[in-house]
Amino acid sequence: MHNPYKDAVTQLELVAKRLATEYEDKKRFAAAVAVLKKPERLLEGKIEITLDSGKKQAFQVFRSQHSSARGPYKGGIRFHPGVSKEEVQALSLWMSWKTAAVDIPYGGAKGGIIVDPKKLSKSELEKLSRAYVRFLGTAVGPWIDVPAPDVNTTPQIMAWMVDEYQAMLNETNTAHLQNPLASFTGKPLELGGSQGREEATGLGGVYILEELAKKLNWKRKQDITIAIQGFGNVGYWFAYHADTAGYKVVAVSDSKSGIYVPEGLDPVRTLECKKETGQIGACACNEKECNVSLGTKLSNEALLELDVDVLVPAALENVITAENAKNIKAKTIIEMANGPTTPEADEILAKRDIRVIPDILANAGGVSTSYFEWVQNLSGYSWSKAEVLAKLQPLMATAFEGIWSVYAQEKTTVRLAAYQVAVKRVIDALYLRGRV
Repeated sequence: MHNPYKDAVTQLELVAKRLATEYEDKKRFAAAVAVLKKPERLLEGKIEITLDSGKKQAFQVFRSQHSSARGPYKGGIRFHPGVSKEEVQALSLWMSWKTAAVDIPYGGAKGGIIVDPKKLSKSELEKLSRAYVRFLGTAVGPWIDVPAPDVNTTPQIMAWMVDEYQAMLNETNTAHLQNPLASFTGKPLELGGSQGREEATGLGGVYILEELAKKLNWKRKQDITIAIQGFGNVGYWFAYHADTAGYKVVAVSDSKSGIYVPEGLDPVRTLECKKETGQIGACACNEKECNVSLGTKLSNEALLELDVDVLVPAALENVITAENAKNIKAKTIIEMANGPTTPEADEILAKRDIRVIPDILANAGGVSTSYFEWVQNLSGYSWSKAEVLAKLQPLMATAFEGIWSVYAQEKTTVRLAAYQVAVKRVIDALYLRGRV
């Protein structure tokens, strides 16, 4: 079975070799890298809830807190049958690099519950969410660890969680010491959520696409074809904003099927069709109509190997592997999922001159807007959507420019350039704190 935590450590070791020349004290540098190979804290255990039937059921739960060197831990909570200790550890490392890559004052964390949420009723889901917060206890909070939604978790789940956290503070008479709303991000607008958060990850990716277009001198956006694996929140908003900016989105897929429309598809109509039919493979939609003759149904695997300019994996990790990397025809990959490319695939892609814009940069729009939400909660602000997006665009553009300059100067891959920038920031914070 593939071990994403091993992949995350392998990536760290690769970048450490490049960074080593920048530090005089080799022993101290090696100690810093050793610290960063494992989380500062790993919470794991079981929680139990009473189902609607009256039966009790236990669930395995995790929270990996990787690094607090640059600020409070930050990372999502996922409800999925495939959650594992190795997965949350890996994702917590990647979150540390992601927050550092865009230079926001957070560390990295990730949590999860092994569960298929589709098999739970709404009341059972609420019980599970609240029990998870009780499990985390004082290990989370506005200045300690600020969780957020991830796979299969929603603003409603964050609302239950923040309410349970506030109840815990009330029990200890400490609610007056902090704003409980700042303990979780990705909340509904009515409970301190941020305008623009829903589309921020996908939109942030398109901001990166726009910066890349300038560097590669793409004159005619309408000639740039894009295929997107994953048509959930992130994939849809990437498709929507890429289409709005003038690029040609020709293929999208979900977990069941995909559709290829060579002349370009309309993301809004495609989403409406998917909701109506439950089958994205049946949704060959342009801006005028949905007609089966416009496109071709295809699998997720086939979508990855389409002859397009830009491939956007926006679903789960480890979809680009040593097996299929040799068949990828896109010249640019923008990683909107976390960890979609294995280290073995990375090597193959680099040899084939396929440029990979890594997840820690490409999909950082979500955590950046979560940061804006946290700032609003701590300060009592409420920014308009225009204000939020006006802050997001320069943040993403500045991060891209800094990483691209290292990429161009070092003649390396964009991933290694992003890791060099991010890991160096975390190591420097460890040094300044005297932790190594």
